[in-house]
Amino acid sequence: MKSAARKTEAQTWSEPKRQFAALPFKKKKKGKLQILLITSRETKRWVLPKGWPMKDLSGAQAAEQEAYEEAGIQGELSKQSAGSYHYPKLRVTKDPILCQVKVYPLEVTEMLDDWPEKEERTRKWFSVSDAVHAVDEPELKALLANWAPEES
Repeated sequence: MKSAARKTEAQTWSEPKRQFAALPFKKKKKGKLQILLITSRETKRWVLPKGWPMKDLSGAQAAEQEAYEEAGIQGELSKQSAGSYHYPKLRVTKDPILCQVKVYPLEVTEMLDDWPEKEERTRKWFSVSDAVHAVDEPELKALLANWAPEES
């Protein structure tokens, strides 16, 4: 006889913590899309600029602020979310925290030479397919693979 039903991964986590991310992009010639990724500070994985909710800022505004602080970019922010994804935030000395990240597209118009986290991160432009392969989170891979900017 089998033991009690196995716990699913979702059952082992408490309610996910909210985060907000920017999806930095630019359109190249012939309509080719590129996505800017940055390295995380501790694990050096390729990620979107993201962070926790900020007092007096909407989710979209918090994503825009993180884009400036972590990637040194500014641009045209969409108030419409591109979707969301879940990931376990890895921490060196503590257990991971499950996070749900709401993603806001940011069409990059300016890349600054200096920004708050310049010494802690690397930023790099990727084709969409290369960005999908560079990130680790399965839900983020799917979001990037299926997202397209709104036509203006």
